[in-house]
Amino acid sequence: MTQYLLSVHSVEGAAPRPDEAMQRAYQDVAAFNAELQDEGAWVFAGGLEPAGTARVVTAEGGRPLITDGPFAEGKEHIGGFWVIEAADADQAVAYAVRASTACAEAVEVRPFQSEPGG
Repeated sequence: MTQYLLSVHSVEGAAPRPDEAMQRAYQDVAAFNAELQDEGAWVFAGGLEPAGTARVVTAEGGRPLITDGPFAEGKEHIGGFWVIEAADADQAVAYAVRASTACAEAVEVRPFQSEPGG
């Protein structure tokens, strides 16, 4: 089985969803998480604080350079993610469809690199 990252993308400055829609998304994501666990695909998942809370650390010459804010300059940021195990890319995409339905956001699918010699 290959591990995949399902990342949820959100747009900074977009109009906030009504409370009812957010509560429904939380419920649907919790149900999806339970399904992933029941199906043996669950590895890890989590939501992220807003991009403005990020700090970028770059080690230069043994000294860290730390800057506030997200690495990428833009309005789209990762708002949360799942790490799943899937038999192949098609199954990972099928999980992403379910994830997108649950959280009502776009979900990107990317496989993790294989371990060297693995």
